[in-house]
Amino acid sequence: MFASVLSAAIFGMEVCPIQVEADVSNGLPSFTMVGYASAQVKEAQERVRTALKNSGVALPPRRITVNFVPADIKKEGAGFDLPVAAAVLAASGMLKPELLTDVMMVGEVSLNGEIHPVSGILPRVIHAGETGLRFCVIPSGNLKEGLLVKNIKVIGVRTLREMMLFLQNPEKHFAGQEEMCKVIDEKPEDFKEIQGQEGAKRAAEIAAAGFHNILLIGPPGAGKTMLARRIPTIMPDLTEEEGMELTKIYSIAGLLSEEAPLILKRPFRNPHHTSSPQALTGGGRNPGPGEITLSHRGILFLDEFPEFSRAALETLRQPLEDREIVLSRASGTYHFPANFMLVAAMNPCPCGYYPDMNRCTCTAGQVSHYLGKISRPLLDRIDICTDIPAVTFSQMTDQEKGESSFEMKVRVEKARDIQKERYKKEGIRFNGEMTGKQIKKYCTCTREGERLLGMAFEKMKFSARSYHKVLRTARTIADLQGKEIIDSSHIGEALSCRAFDKKYWN
Repeated sequence: MFASVLSAAIFGMEVCPIQVEADVSNGLPSFTMVGYASAQVKEAQERVRTALKNSGVALPPRRITVNFVPADIKKEGAGFDLPVAAAVLAASGMLKPELLTDVMMVGEVSLNGEIHPVSGILPRVIHAGETGLRFCVIPSGNLKEGLLVKNIKVIGVRTLREMMLFLQNPEKHFAGQEEMCKVIDEKPEDFKEIQGQEGAKRAAEIAAAGFHNILLIGPPGAGKTMLARRIPTIMPDLTEEEGMELTKIYSIAGLLSEEAPLILKRPFRNPHHTSSPQALTGGGRNPGPGEITLSHRGILFLDEFPEFSRAALETLRQPLEDREIVLSRASGTYHFPANFMLVAAMNPCPCGYYPDMNRCTCTAGQVSHYLGKISRPLLDRIDICTDIPAVTFSQMTDQEKGESSFEMKVRVEKARDIQKERYKKEGIRFNGEMTGKQIKKYCTCTREGERLLGMAFEKMKFSARSYHKVLRTARTIADLQGKEIIDSSHIGEALSCRAFDKKYWN
């Protein structure tokens, strides 16, 4: 007897539907799996056989064959256990095969018959809804994640026995399934807690408003990390579309909370400086999201920037330019989204105190070697480079609080609304994403502004990329002031945002 049920595999960010077929026929008792299954998937035959036995279901002593279609794609992961069990039960006559029509199943089965959560549920359920299936059967631990998709019915099951009961009476189990995701309320850090550093706060506000990459340079203890960790508190809120996009990425990475799966805040990723290039870009035979992709729509914070390996730093160049990562493997080419805001922090030299000659103990060669770890092409991709001076005693003892994150965010949101209206037909969201063609269209300067920019271009020997970076930053500064035309004051401030890289890199 033949039966089949639909499942799905994840390849990079793409969902590939997999038909799980089972046939039970006369012959010597055996359990065979075909269809380019990995060793992990082939182990499902023992898991499923034992789980069914411990659930009170004895498979007939007959020849069982399970096939995965299409056969040219390698099947990996334990998510095929549940559809294999369902297909075998239907082919054995213990379930009606028609009950599995237009149904998607995903889940890992333990030896006692329990069904465990798996990663990548959300994109699978989204795909099922888009293709018009009747419902999805997933592990109960993934139920809140699956219920984020509104155009398809989703059921969570705890055991194989529960799955069998559900298939015999689906409507009964759908009652009361509309669970709401819990929202975890966190008290964020606030910019008003930072003493002094008004120039750095202004640079952070500009970066957040236009989604510009920013480099913070200063001595130890000046507050670089403290400032970087507060940038998410002034960034525009995620849209519903962006939230679902991020939740999908974190679902594939297996990083979603079971209680609160929906991502409501922009991510802030802070990998250690010993991270490998593969940890940043995503690696493995079947690559998954790396730190760069996990920072999509949010912040990738690289503290101790020069301490990262040269290979790791150079992997940033292509995603910073193209806003995506393309990885090629023998199994295919994988595309991962990478529209992130880079926030980097570093000391100006190994001891941290250059150019203060009274405190710096480094030789000129040591300083040059340290700064040389960051290539000029990578620096060219950073819009804002700001100095973080040491905090003075008077600033530390000043009782007056600075601006709060809320006050700064109000201005950022207004600038964001201007950009949203401007780029509604362009397919981008922020000034930092503008192409050269869009810069010509939207970055109109006054004569004084053009003259100042021309003088700076010649004197500072800008590359074409640096020229565009200054205009993008100036566009954001003008938006923060509600101005349509970029004037010389906006150009001047944008140039000052890049002045400090000339201080350290000649």
